[in-house]
Amino acid sequence: MDYALLLNHFQAEHRHAGWPRQRLLHECLRAAIKSGKLVAGTRLPPSRELAAELAMARNTVLYAYEQLATEGYVDASKRGTLVAQVKLAQAARPETTMPAAAILSRRSRVSTALLDITAMQAFTPGVPALDEFPLGQWRHLQARAWRKATTSQLNYGEPAGEPALRSAIADYLRVSRGVLCDAGQIFITDGTQSSLDLCAHAFADIGEQVWMENPGYHGARMAFNAAQLNIRGIAVDADGIAPDVSDWQDYPPRLIYVTPSHQYPLGSVLALARRMALIEQARACGALIIEDDYDSEFRHDGPPLPAMQGLAADAPVLYLGTFSKTMFPALRLGFIVVPAHLVAALGNFLAHTAPRGRAVDQLALAEFLSSGQFATHLRRMRRLYRQRRDALVTALEQRLGARALIQGASTGMHLSLLLPADLDDKQVSDRAMADGIVAQALSSHAAEHGRLADNGNGLILGYAQVPTEDMAQAVERLVRGMR
Repeated sequence: MDYALLLNHFQAEHRHAGWPRQRLLHECLRAAIKSGKLVAGTRLPPSRELAAELAMARNTVLYAYEQLATEGYVDASKRGTLVAQVKLAQAARPETTMPAAAILSRRSRVSTALLDITAMQAFTPGVPALDEFPLGQWRHLQARAWRKATTSQLNYGEPAGEPALRSAIADYLRVSRGVLCDAGQIFITDGTQSSLDLCAHAFADIGEQVWMENPGYHGARMAFNAAQLNIRGIAVDADGIAPDVSDWQDYPPRLIYVTPSHQYPLGSVLALARRMALIEQARACGALIIEDDYDSEFRHDGPPLPAMQGLAADAPVLYLGTFSKTMFPALRLGFIVVPAHLVAALGNFLAHTAPRGRAVDQLALAEFLSSGQFATHLRRMRRLYRQRRDALVTALEQRLGARALIQGASTGMHLSLLLPADLDDKQVSDRAMADGIVAQALSSHAAEHGRLADNGNGLILGYAQVPTEDMAQAVERLVRGMR
């Protein structure tokens, strides 16, 4: 392998001006391993030899090798530095592949949809770039947590979760999201859906009123229906949820579910004036706001937006967070931050309903947060997702022109594409699915009751897991369903 030529080609293709040489070498070798240019078992040159070949300092090569080993791309041993066995990037599915329409004829629509959502990536919302997660680091942290584990941690844990993780989350939230809390206010859950189920059962009684954004997150609707609450859909506009006087008078809520930093699914940001008004009105009527902050870490345009929870002292806000978007969905760890006066009640509720487990995963995550590795991973993902967002917006504008009405692209991992009235979003979504593209219809997220603004006809396009170089082709396949 001519490593000097490999590095020159990488620089020419990517043009990462201003990168330090140690990062440039690391990214080059990493890309070569992922693409299969450096196959598993390949012995990389000794650090002195490669440094001489590339006219680099030996420390630069050592840094690149150590970083690759940490991420799991190479194995260092007495035999040298060997390329590890990794899952290679898959090529785009050829057009000769059996069309999904043929499969649809043999399976129920529901089962086929579930199959395709797990098997096809573009443009499934909420799926992070899993191949970019530092799996080697995570394995190392888990192994260390297991070595330190005691027999008592094999039993059910504290109902609120491991103290080390609660403390690490509190430290992170205070700095990054402006949340006003201490570790005692944090309760670990099995993810956002688990948090929603808990809020619906612990903080409301059967038959009480819950407000939802309309259109809104279907997972929240499922949780509230399961708890037998009365759902009221509140219309969403460009500035977020917009309740009017009659909503407060005729349908006073016990719970108000909102996604203020990146409304799901439209992507609008709840204006500051509305945030403050919602807090004060909820306080006046004795309601609790459920703030689902599911992907706010990825702010692409402008400074990060602080959480609603920290805007007012003792705000009546239940703050929900998850690591499914920032790390990986299979981790199944989320959390709730509750107001101080509700800590004892929720702790008592959990003690009788939901024994906790998975102490080792929680301890590994605590170290991932406190060591700074989580922050480093987030910085990398912000850059990557911004690039992929830009590629998607560019492809949509080039392909659709003035018909490309895009919303919610400033934050998160998805955007919404509003469709003209002559196109039915469900039909377009079905055609896209038949062509191997997941593009959920906005209209499928409408609440059963309440007001819906004139923005419910469109598609939800997740871009975090779609490589930049594949974006134009995926958009082309999507547009075929709009003809």
